[in-house]
Amino acid sequence: MSLRDEKILSLLGTNIDKLSDEELKKLCKKILKSKIHGICFSLYEGDQQPGDIVSDDQIIRRLKILKPYTTSIRTFSSLGEHSRIAEIAKDMGFKTLVGAWLSDDFESNDKEIEGLIQLANKGLVDVAAVGNEVIYRKELSEEQLISYINNVKENIKNIPVGYVDAYYEFRDRPNITNACDVILANCYPFWEGCAAEYSLLYMKDMFNEALKASNGKKVIITETGWPSQGSDLWGAHPSYRNYLKYFINAQLWSKEKEIEMFYFSSFDESWKVDAEGDVGAYWGLWDKEEILKF
Repeated sequence: MSLRDEKILSLLGTNIDKLSDEELKKLCKKILKSKIHGICFSLYEGDQQPGDIVSDDQIIRRLKILKPYTTSIRTFSSLGEHSRIAEIAKDMGFKTLVGAWLSDDFESNDKEIEGLIQLANKGLVDVAAVGNEVIYRKELSEEQLISYINNVKENIKNIPVGYVDAYYEFRDRPNITNACDVILANCYPFWEGCAAEYSLLYMKDMFNEALKASNGKKVIITETGWPSQGSDLWGAHPSYRNYLKYFINAQLWSKEKEIEMFYFSSFDESWKVDAEGDVGAYWGLWDKEEILKF
């Protein structure tokens, strides 16, 4: 028998269960100040929601808040004010993972694809994401999505092109995986009802599923996080303490393994409750008033 406590802890995450909430907050701040790889950008404040006009001043203010703490920003669309996020972020020295939002609205899809191509050819895109969970939402077929991916690949040069979806879609849909230059995997133990104490092990398994399916391509975790409050989802309990612990374990593991991770999300956004229930409003590292939650 060769039981070694440190090896067990390396699987489960840093041994932080005995830390007080104040000690957890201090550790979160220390990790954040050391700079994390990436953050998903939350555009909307207050009662704003998708479709509302957002000023450059608002984008600049929020990016300035994030600038000391991360090197990379992820965006979800290439139209309107979303295209301005990429432009402003590049001017401020961020690297960018820029998305084209695809749906079953083909006219909008064509505009998104053209917008992404234009941003890429202006030098504003480091990684191009053609769609976000559109297969999960069953709004496009595999063939339609692959056609959009190939269109972008044909029209931009020297920029990796991928598609964002839940990790298992790349395992289950090898044609999509093969079409991508890079695998952009969302890994959410919470949304699969995983108890917080097993969440790091669960996320590691999610990542490894995507990695096995990748055929040697880079895998980037494009979303992961834990809500700070809201209703339980099976065994997954949203709480401030679980939120702190998940951030610590996810960041320490990704840094140790040199995995590029975009944390979800930057700011709490009230509009998300319509699609996700009460937990939807509480994924941010900063609250909706732009105050750091730890």
